[in-house]
Amino acid sequence: MDLADGKIKLDFLGHSGVRISNDKGKKIVIDPYNVSSSIGKADIVLVSHAHYDHCSIKDIEKVVQRGTIVICPVDCQSKLIKIEGIDLHAVEFGEVLDFGNLKIEAFPAYNVNSDHHSKSEGWLGYVVKTDKVVIYHAGDTDYIPEMQKLSGYGKRDNEFVALLPVAGDVVMNPEEASEAASIIGADWAIPISYGAGVYGTLSDAEEFLENCKGKNINAQILEKV
Repeated sequence: MDLADGKIKLDFLGHSGVRISNDKGKKIVIDPYNVSSSIGKADIVLVSHAHYDHCSIKDIEKVVQRGTIVICPVDCQSKLIKIEGIDLHAVEFGEVLDFGNLKIEAFPAYNVNSDHHSKSEGWLGYVVKTDKVVIYHAGDTDYIPEMQKLSGYGKRDNEFVALLPVAGDVVMNPEEASEAASIIGADWAIPISYGAGVYGTLSDAEEFLENCKGKNINAQILEKV
């Protein structure tokens, strides 16, 4: 998916994994799981939480190189510190990391009525801002009140893309995810958290698209790279 007149490219890596690339060759990878080594190395890796399908050491090792910045919640440190040569940063929601033209905000991600992703864990989604593009990767979450704070991003001369989990059960279901996309005013809504045999299927993503269409929201299923 090309954004900002081709300056930014968004690729789906399967499950919750995505890659954000700019036209200068810089790459951010979020939550790689069962990815191919052919996707290349990342300058920054974002890890949303400690579950095996998001904090996958073998997959993170495929995409890091010496000096890669890895950003994660506090409880992921003990797993990730075993990877040699990375620049590891543990963050809490509300923190903003400033890399000049790129800013990354740690955003809350949790279940409202379940302990599977408890708010007390401090697990995360991320808001990535660069080149007039804002990309929100929600992580594993329900619709949460904090999402309302995102509603202005699509009104500030930005392209605002929301990557939302659609599998239901321990995250939003397709209807809830489409409602979240509507509330936050996403210019584009992209389904994640499906198709890897963990939970969620392509039919969940397709249902999400239909729900978005009914709410006049631009939505797209990205083909896995």
